[in-house]
Amino acid sequence: MIPTTSRWRGAALMALVIAVTVNLRPILTSIGPLLEDIRTGTGIGYQQAALLTALPVLCMGLVPLLQPWLRRWLSEQGGLLLGLAAIGLACLWRLLLGSGGALIASAVLAGLGVAFVQALMPGLVNRWFARRLALAMGVYSAALMSGGGVAAVLGPRVAEYFGHWQAGLGVWLLPVLLALLLLGLVGPTLEGAVGRSGSGGGHFFGNRRAWLLAVYFGLINGGYTSMVAWLPAYYQQVGGSARGGGELVGLMTIFQVLGALGLPLLLRRIADRRPGLWLALTAQLLGFAGLLLDPALSPGLWVGLIGFGLGACFSLSLTLTLEHLKDPRHAGGLAAFVQGIGFIITGLVPYLTGWLRDISGDFQASWTLLTVTVLLMLLVTGRFAPRGYAAAMADRAAPAGVLN
Repeated sequence: MIPTTSRWRGAALMALVIAVTVNLRPILTSIGPLLEDIRTGTGIGYQQAALLTALPVLCMGLVPLLQPWLRRWLSEQGGLLLGLAAIGLACLWRLLLGSGGALIASAVLAGLGVAFVQALMPGLVNRWFARRLALAMGVYSAALMSGGGVAAVLGPRVAEYFGHWQAGLGVWLLPVLLALLLLGLVGPTLEGAVGRSGSGGGHFFGNRRAWLLAVYFGLINGGYTSMVAWLPAYYQQVGGSARGGGELVGLMTIFQVLGALGLPLLLRRIADRRPGLWLALTAQLLGFAGLLLDPALSPGLWVGLIGFGLGACFSLSLTLTLEHLKDPRHAGGLAAFVQGIGFIITGLVPYLTGWLRDISGDFQASWTLLTVTVLLMLLVTGRFAPRGYAAAMADRAAPAGVLN
């Protein structure tokens, strides 16, 4: 048990958020830098390799949509425990596997684990840190991206040290064990169960603003899954190494963390999230345009701009979602719906960009698609004025137990 004073409890809960969240991206980002070794060892092609990113992200989308029903029998602590256990088992499996089919199956298992955890975290952060939501979401987002960046940078080194690519994928079992240990210490302080009927405010399938937020979230984050899946391969295609590709993902992650923490902190006194989102999307636009028009000029600059924009967009878009509803239960349910639909879309984007790479022979068509997507999202951002939140979510004024 931890001390029950407010200060210590807040610090312990933030430590738990960070320890759990850093495990949500290594299953994705450890693949790209080792992709050529994996393809050589298993014989899978680019489209099959895209499934290693797309399938986990699709799981991240499908599971949150079931949250209104899952919460009837699964507590918050149980959901976190189940999710972390699935991620840990997938990492252990990856230490032992040798076939493409087994690797894809491990991606599904890990994706389900991430989905259980990820569906809960924004709602928990909203409830635990309601008075500092934007900053807390920035910390959550930064931890999410840091875990992914560390995996991309260290994965090839671990694989090289042990002499096989499986080690570079399976080593991420260690931070999962640390998170499980901390959950055992902090878990007794978690308030309430996810599982009581009506505790999350029902589903949002009939709300148009919820759908707009979900599509928006999915498309503005599609660049992340595409960069994680294909940036190392792109770097190797233009003459770089697997380690260099991983380091480029690591550089992107540094700027993601800066965007996720820095922009919400800079704009913390502004209730309107649109200026921050416009700035973040513009940074992405410049980065993708640079990769498209002059990739040799300064790939680090373009990747840094993309990373900054992606990090800020993830944090701000989730904060924007949670701020649509004042009741933490309803807001958590909305965040789960937005992530559910959004991650299905996000999971499809790298598959589409990989297909474009296969038919065109290079990544220019992929970068073009992502550039056009960012342009569209710049226009859509104008719809999210704070004064319109209440009207857009008017149907959620019903009692928490009512399903729409």
